[in-house]
Amino acid sequence: MSMARKPLIVLGVLLSVFSLLATQCAPQATPAPPTQAPAATLAPATQAPAATQAPAKKRVLRITFAWPNRIDPAVGSDYVGSTSLANLYDTLVFPNAKGGIDPWLAESWDVSPDGLTYTFHLRKGVKFHDGTPLKASDVVYSFNRLKTIGEGYAYLVTPGVASVRAVDDATVEFKLEKPSALFLPSLVRLYIVNEALVRQNTKPEGPYGENGDYGKEWLQTHDAGSGPYMVKEFPLEQYLLMEKFTDWWGQFHPNAPDEVRFIGTTEAVTVRSLMENKELEISDQWQSFEAYKALEQIEGVKIAALPSMSSFYYMVNTKKPPTDDIHCRRAMAWAFDYEAAVSLEWPGTKQMVGPVPATLAGHDPNVFTFHRDLDKARGELAQCKYANELDKYPVDVHWVAEVPDEEKWALLFQSNMADIGIKVNVVKVPWLSMVENTSKLETAPHIATIYVSSDLPEAGLMLKQRYHSSTTGTWQQNEWLQDKELDAAIEDALATLDQNERFAKYAKIQQQIAELAPSIFIYDQVEKHAYRTCVDWPATRGESSVVMGYQLFAAHIGVDCP
Repeated sequence: MSMARKPLIVLGVLLSVFSLLATQCAPQATPAPPTQAPAATLAPATQAPAATQAPAKKRVLRITFAWPNRIDPAVGSDYVGSTSLANLYDTLVFPNAKGGIDPWLAESWDVSPDGLTYTFHLRKGVKFHDGTPLKASDVVYSFNRLKTIGEGYAYLVTPGVASVRAVDDATVEFKLEKPSALFLPSLVRLYIVNEALVRQNTKPEGPYGENGDYGKEWLQTHDAGSGPYMVKEFPLEQYLLMEKFTDWWGQFHPNAPDEVRFIGTTEAVTVRSLMENKELEISDQWQSFEAYKALEQIEGVKIAALPSMSSFYYMVNTKKPPTDDIHCRRAMAWAFDYEAAVSLEWPGTKQMVGPVPATLAGHDPNVFTFHRDLDKARGELAQCKYANELDKYPVDVHWVAEVPDEEKWALLFQSNMADIGIKVNVVKVPWLSMVENTSKLETAPHIATIYVSSDLPEAGLMLKQRYHSSTTGTWQQNEWLQDKELDAAIEDALATLDQNERFAKYAKIQQQIAELAPSIFIYDQVEKHAYRTCVDWPATRGESSVVMGYQLFAAHIGVDCP
């Protein structure tokens, strides 16, 4: 799940487009000061003491998530990790609600006429959480650390960058190997770390040469950021507690939470109990249809159905028999009942059209789309080299345990495939195991059911996330395509600066992928959350970015709950 997830999931997976815009709501009226008791008429010598004003109640925002949570800026990339990073760290630019980007740490930037040099001018007075000033050298260190470690969002930010240097403390220069239309928006995933603090907490022994472990162990449970919140407690298996960084340079919502707690559970009974007891403000997005209906019955609770850039995929392993045969893959795509699958989801959900979410700029609405047709399914299956020995090759479908609804689609798939003689084993797998399994070809299942969210609001990035060889071995690509021709087409499209020409190339790539049938495209996700109405959440009004992680940017959320 793009858990991205999005698990999603969930998975973002994934989306119309994205971003964020803080909404300012009127602050609460200041309580009147306590009145002092008047002096007694007959005994003025004794006067009642002044009443003591009670301390202001701490505002707390609590949200459930699928777990585990990786908060190292060079490691985290799923839904909870991306949300944590957006709150703990600042970036050079920030995604807005219209699908574009706004200045953030970079107040402005210049681009050379050839499109190869970007010069960013940093905001003055920005402090890290330990009080030290943020400098251009921290940006350089953050980029180099991400590139060297090569995990998380490295695949998105670092390719094609020839060099990064600090011109002075307030100016940083990026040089590209070739022009890229998506370089600038990709910087919403370059989280700036405090170089001195990370170096101070780096173990000398590690896989990164003179950089030892590059501070990876320490950054599992601590932060080195300048964002609106900072780590207070992080028992790895339970929750992440963040507290407000009062010296943050940005603007908080008047009722922004003093503390933010990300709770590691999606268990329906637990989520409902927390919400009923007013110990939860926003639920995760992985509750079942029935669970959301139950949550909606709680007084003061609503269900938000938010647009997203996420989609639900059945990722089909193209290197493992029998799904290494294109005819077997096409047979399964023809046999699946998409209408029944969509009917299991929230009202308004639609079948995917091609390999990227319909919300993304550059999506081709005319791309070839499979539908249930058993005659065509049997025709394709007859051409599969395993057609006469299917009993030897049962298909394993792994679904994510933290997202209970996924079992319904897995069982539907099992039933549909039985109609054409393909045996399917349905396997419940914890998200962490799913991530580990899909990282190696020998452990990758035939099919992994995962929500993936696009990291940027354009189709090209989703095409790269999902099908470029550089993402093979990540949870975002269980297909193991490793197709050099497809890689070259994606790279060429992403280097095309003219938008019309770039979108035309995207359309050809989408058609090429549809013909290869490396995935079964289930539906574009409507992201659902139960939330308390005492929370002023800009995302429910379409006023925040739908880039994964930014709809829950706590600095712009108001909490006024009893």
